[in-house]
Amino acid sequence: MKPIRVLQWGLGAMGSGMARLMLEKSGLQIVAAVDGRPDYVGKDLGEILKVGKTLGVTVTDKPETVLDKEKVDIVVIATTSWVKEQMVDLTRIIKSGINCVSIAEEMADAWAQSPELADELHALALEYGVSVLGTGVNPGFVLDLLVVVLTGGNHTVERIEASRVNDLSPYGPTVMRTQGVGTTPEAFRAGVADGSIVGHVGFPESIHMISDALGLGVDRIEQTREPIISHVRRETPHVVVEPGMVAGCAHIGVGYRGDKEVIRLIHPQQIHPQLENQDTGDYIHIYGKPEIHMAIKPEIAGGIATMGIAVNMIPHVVAATPGLKRMIDLPIPAALMGESAYKRRV
Repeated sequence: MKPIRVLQWGLGAMGSGMARLMLEKSGLQIVAAVDGRPDYVGKDLGEILKVGKTLGVTVTDKPETVLDKEKVDIVVIATTSWVKEQMVDLTRIIKSGINCVSIAEEMADAWAQSPELADELHALALEYGVSVLGTGVNPGFVLDLLVVVLTGGNHTVERIEASRVNDLSPYGPTVMRTQGVGTTPEAFRAGVADGSIVGHVGFPESIHMISDALGLGVDRIEQTREPIISHVRRETPHVVVEPGMVAGCAHIGVGYRGDKEVIRLIHPQQIHPQLENQDTGDYIHIYGKPEIHMAIKPEIAGGIATMGIAVNMIPHVVAATPGLKRMIDLPIPAALMGESAYKRRV
């Protein structure tokens, strides 16, 4: 089996994790790496990944030197959460005639909030004959694709409610800031008002994807963000939360068809939820015929699963017809554990 040649763009926590996972897969070969950090440029990728050996791949900050469709089959890019911020790089990749997987949350369904940019990317992908997919654990899997798959045996679906309760403790200072962890309730509400505290990125994408897949006709999405106030002291390497301070963000997204609520997604994220007897988990409730209730405890591990889904979707993206894709447009993800996994028919 000829391996799929991959360019890894972005070597932060997610990008490095995906690269290490690719090294374990016989059907994938990392042939190039891009990152803008001066202390990474010019070093062997093996040194950056700390895998104990050289890989013969030199990290560069000049993507134009490695975007060669004769040598690269697909780019996996992990640089930002926002479509607008990734447009220049995505355009460059597409115009190079190379397929792409992005883990930018808004790319999971770019039409949800940036329809003009999505149309532009789709048209470019068609013109250059490549496929582009946005994915991740959430959005991209838990609160959208998994919901859609669970309705596969339903006669009717009247309403969906799904929630993901997770622990923010492993994340760094950027996530703490965007979730409002360590602020006062007043500062939290001010941050929501000025856009510095965003909570979960991806509710419009997930709701739009579910609605399109099922034909639920969502025509309005509303979101609320409320502080999770701690009653105990909590601490991570990056933040200390005293009683009365904010330990996380309770974020809810609701999709309406007219005046009827048809999709409700709930995502309370906080550090050390177990300190207040809060279990983590993923929960999906489908009301219709039949009624379905699913619980996964603890939650599907966020960072690990994002790496896995992005890597596991690589063969599907390479084999897909051209265009900008969503997870509902391609075969379901499955772990790449053997040769047949790379040859599933699209």
